[in-house]
Amino acid sequence: MKKNLKISTLCVQAGWEPKNGEPVLPPIVQSTTFKYDNTEEMAMLFDLKKEGYFYTRLQNPTNDNVAKKIAALEGGVAATLTSSGQAANFYAVFNICEAGDHIVTSNEIYGGTYNLFGVTLKKLGIECTFVDQTASEDEIQKAFRPNTKLLFGETISNPGCNVLDIEKFARIAHKNGVPLIIDNTFATPVNCRPFEWGADIVTHSTTKYIDGHAMTVGGVVVDSGNFDWDAHAEKFPGLTTPDESYHGLTYTKAFGKMAYTTKLVAQLMRDLGSIQSPHNSFLINIGLESLHLRVAQHCRNAQRVAEFLAQDDRVAWVHYCGLPSDSNYELGQKYLPNGSCGVMAFGLKGDRETAVKFMDSLELVRIVTHVADSRTCVLHPASHTHRQLSDEQLKEAGIAPDLIRLSVGIEDSEDILDDIKQALEKI
Repeated sequence: MKKNLKISTLCVQAGWEPKNGEPVLPPIVQSTTFKYDNTEEMAMLFDLKKEGYFYTRLQNPTNDNVAKKIAALEGGVAATLTSSGQAANFYAVFNICEAGDHIVTSNEIYGGTYNLFGVTLKKLGIECTFVDQTASEDEIQKAFRPNTKLLFGETISNPGCNVLDIEKFARIAHKNGVPLIIDNTFATPVNCRPFEWGADIVTHSTTKYIDGHAMTVGGVVVDSGNFDWDAHAEKFPGLTTPDESYHGLTYTKAFGKMAYTTKLVAQLMRDLGSIQSPHNSFLINIGLESLHLRVAQHCRNAQRVAEFLAQDDRVAWVHYCGLPSDSNYELGQKYLPNGSCGVMAFGLKGDRETAVKFMDSLELVRIVTHVADSRTCVLHPASHTHRQLSDEQLKEAGIAPDLIRLSVGIEDSEDILDDIKQALEKI
């Protein structure tokens, strides 16, 4: 692929370069296994001495084509598709952490990730400290320990819709000799490329905007190739010391900038197997081809809806960084100058029942667990996605009991507004 192509061109053409007479779409290689002519060739694959395919749990040509496209979009050196966004965040962290380690993360993250870090990782011996992402650098620094291995945040938080100061987080992470991992699901690489602001690893739930049509569950981990693991070798022995499961191979010495991704595939995919299916990868690629068009329409529609809600007397508050009155407006202008996403948070005057009555009165807008696809949808996080959290945890995660998450789709904005207006009339 030619260098310096624009995002819209990469969405359509990156990842797969057909040769003469080959299909223009990357083919679905729906096979679990691959044949070789002699024992030595396959042995070299198992020893990581040769590139190629032998079992889809580790690598598959269809998956790799799509991963290459996403890596190109984010400006990374490599990417790995996973079976879900949850798997992507788990792999991104577990690839450099083990029992006895510690991580620091913003408390403004998706409820499933909050639970993964605060509960499940704890069972594996990995402790997590949640911090207020708006706190000063000195305050956040207090959370770090000698055994801290990474700092984590979301470009745009789900469901609070707060914008992360990526540069601030990058400074803190690198001061402590650890990478910054950013979940870039809501912004997508169309509107923000965290590597350009100092992030080291990016994750996505491809289930959301990247797919865009609610067809496939998936995730991806993208490595910038920029973090110097050897400079902090004592913190990351899994990458910088011999791996006995591969005859003493050291990833940083053998693979350089590809060390992190190679270890993720060779170890985690080998042992845990949360791989994406080739057919789903094919569908994800179809979604990627229109990503730049859809994201622009999501943002146009969401801006109009946010402006309407902000001036309606029945609405208590609206949180969308495209509004000049929003507390995140300046951060949005810095990191997301072309628009943020289609998701916003707002609250109605009244109580929890008011929110429920409003949502139940919607006709075009659908109540679903999902978010960030072509259809406008709505959710009450305290009652749905975050109901596993206590009131105290909800408060810590920045989720008010009255918070409604509205994901504005790509329908005609007039139709979306008409439905919201008629539902507001019924509360």
